[in-house]
Amino acid sequence: HPDFEENNEVYLYYSAVRPRRSVLSRISMDEDRAVFDPDSEEVILEIPQPYWNHNGGTVLFGPDGMLYLAIGDGGAANDPHNYGQDLGSLLAKIIRIDVSGSEGDRNYLIPSDNPFVDDPEARDEIWAWGLRNVWRMSFDLETGKLWAGDVGQNRWEEIDVIERGGNYGWNIREGAHAFRRAREGDATGLIDPVAEYRHREGLSVTGGHVYRGSEFPSLVGTYIYADYSFGTVWGMREVGDGYSDPKIILKKNGSLI
Repeated sequence: HPDFEENNEVYLYYSAVRPRRSVLSRISMDEDRAVFDPDSEEVILEIPQPYWNHNGGTVLFGPDGMLYLAIGDGGAANDPHNYGQDLGSLLAKIIRIDVSGSEGDRNYLIPSDNPFVDDPEARDEIWAWGLRNVWRMSFDLETGKLWAGDVGQNRWEEIDVIERGGNYGWNIREGAHAFRRAREGDATGLIDPVAEYRHREGLSVTGGHVYRGSEFPSLVGTYIYADYSFGTVWGMREVGDGYSDPKIILKKNGSLI
């Protein structure tokens, strides 16, 4: 939590079984901050998962103090239930909630400026949609922009800058390209990735961070991300109203581990 020094709260997102689900919870550390106190856990949100893959994601707090959570499309392949384009489901979304209180049967509040709060057919929690399996997202500490790496399926891996209410196209598209196994869908207004690469260059994008440190001045302002399978690390920047072409920073044999 942003006020961890005062409230001792840590937020967890983990996979559970029987039934299969993803769990967002709040837990406290002991007084010495050496271990978690399991008795303090409070479940905030549980999301049923139809398949075993794409059950993880990133949980973080934004500069606005709200909690953001990336939720995969439920797994299997091809998004068989069309969760990516279903605003009635939390799967294949990034959600934004206020954990400072509760309302009704929810252990959280809905921010009044979330994009779909006035849409009776949409979940109020949704911030962005049409995302297959965001594997790591982060806020630029200077600009506040939310960057995400969205893992592709057949051909394309992508980097997105997440906008309020934005539809990033899955499964109508994979990256900026028509997805051949998609159901029919309206492609109007879909947001293009700011970078993408084919599977001959990598197989599983891992989103990174915009570097704002002091040790490497030449990298300040560079968004650094990688491919888990190929071990390649790229960097790219905001340039005016757009983004630079990615440049390889380093490449190693094998995966990132």
